[in-house]
Amino acid sequence: MIRFIVLGIACILMVCSPALAAELDQPNIVLIYGDDIGYGDLGCYGATGIPTPNIDQLAAEGLRFSSAYCTSATCTPSRYSLLTGEYAWRREGTGIAPPNSPALIESGRTTLASILKKSGYSTGIVGKWHLGLGKPPKPDWSGLIKPGPLEIGFDYCFLMPTTNDRVPCVYVENHQIVGLDPKDPVDVFMKNPDGQPSGQTHREVLKMDWSHGHYDSIVNGISRIGFMVGGHDARWVDEDMSDVFISKAKEFIDQNSDQRFFLYFSSQSIHVPRAPNSRFVGSTHHGPRGDAVVEFDSCVGEIVDTLRDHGILDNTLLLITSDNGPVLDDGYQDQAEEKLGAHKPAGPFRGGKYSNFEGGTRVPLIVSWPGRLQPGVSDALISQIDFAATLKTIANSNMEIGSSAIPDSLDLSKVLLGVTSSGRDYVVEHAGSLSIRKGDWKYIEPSSGPAMNLDTNTELGNSQKPQLYNLANDPGESKNLAPDFPTQLAEMQKVLAEIRDSPHHQGTTSTGN
Repeated sequence: MIRFIVLGIACILMVCSPALAAELDQPNIVLIYGDDIGYGDLGCYGATGIPTPNIDQLAAEGLRFSSAYCTSATCTPSRYSLLTGEYAWRREGTGIAPPNSPALIESGRTTLASILKKSGYSTGIVGKWHLGLGKPPKPDWSGLIKPGPLEIGFDYCFLMPTTNDRVPCVYVENHQIVGLDPKDPVDVFMKNPDGQPSGQTHREVLKMDWSHGHYDSIVNGISRIGFMVGGHDARWVDEDMSDVFISKAKEFIDQNSDQRFFLYFSSQSIHVPRAPNSRFVGSTHHGPRGDAVVEFDSCVGEIVDTLRDHGILDNTLLLITSDNGPVLDDGYQDQAEEKLGAHKPAGPFRGGKYSNFEGGTRVPLIVSWPGRLQPGVSDALISQIDFAATLKTIANSNMEIGSSAIPDSLDLSKVLLGVTSSGRDYVVEHAGSLSIRKGDWKYIEPSSGPAMNLDTNTELGNSQKPQLYNLANDPGESKNLAPDFPTQLAEMQKVLAEIRDSPHHQGTTSTGN
């Protein structure tokens, strides 16, 4: 009997060990990145009023992580860190990118995409970008829009350039705006260049009213941040956006199903303005926000079905996660607060998008590789900054990279594949200030920032005093233990200072190997 148990364990290790798994069958990789989806927004994380059957099934058949983190409580820095393996707070100019931001990641830099491309993968991104495009001072919107994703390792891109609440409201495929009439060139401004109607001057014509900050150019009956001129035939329709993106994602899979590929599907859901297709309107009792989560889940299902139709689902590693925590009123009157009910978007955690509290950066992470992963829940600490080094191993890459490439990324391949639950010793979280979680302890450094974002009604977790919480006993970060545990506080402050001061600091963190 013991012999059979030992043999069984050995077989599991052979299948799940990253190097051996890659040698046996190097997997396709699909990274599905939700936008503003909170820890508590999915059924597999406790949501009861928002049906997410496709994601829930993947979670039941794969690994669901309880201590997974994005790096920042807002989108641009999280996306920067995910692709580069470097904390965005180490670089100037990596805050929320404005509409005319030039490319934030320099051409030729080692990224998650370039690593996989040099490992033999066909690489593509479909969906939200928000990492800047073009050269300074701003993109040539009506010409060749470069550099961008194609200059940092992607073979193909079909993008929303910034976010769905910002101009320009057009799609960019590779280096050009899709469907642009040369006689109607596009340009982008932060001040009204031609006295056009705006959300302020023509509020009565809006089909979705703004609550704060979103009152410039009107596109598709919704006012945005910033002004755009031109491109009238190329402008998107919000309600069709998920269908457009999923169509391009499926097309990429169709064209690459006979070779190894990496697809970064960067959904716009559930970022504002939340305008789900009519097929999903009313699918929850939580208004457009809840309905947008259902639409996101449907997109996941379509990707899974496409992989299955091509007979490659069993050799595809899928990751589903989010760029930051949830927010309700983020600039539009869509009844997200009024129809919240008993739903808890951040689950048991405090705060949300923009916040130093756990709700800002603790996010869902579901990993699926049919036939290769033992189903379960992992409590291992893992950060999206580790995806670059981790997926490099899973892709069986022999690419040599320098010490300055993906500097903060750790190889947690055995954690991601469920071979071990020994993850990071710590994770660094970034909002208005820096925080660190080490074991059950969470330290938030002092900050002079406001305690609340009054526009979004979000607790930001800023305090002029150091904050120390024990997450095992107090996941809601309600009792500051800094005065009671000075030794623990000093240790956490020391570790965070070491990480901040060293550009390539990895400390004593376990790699899970």
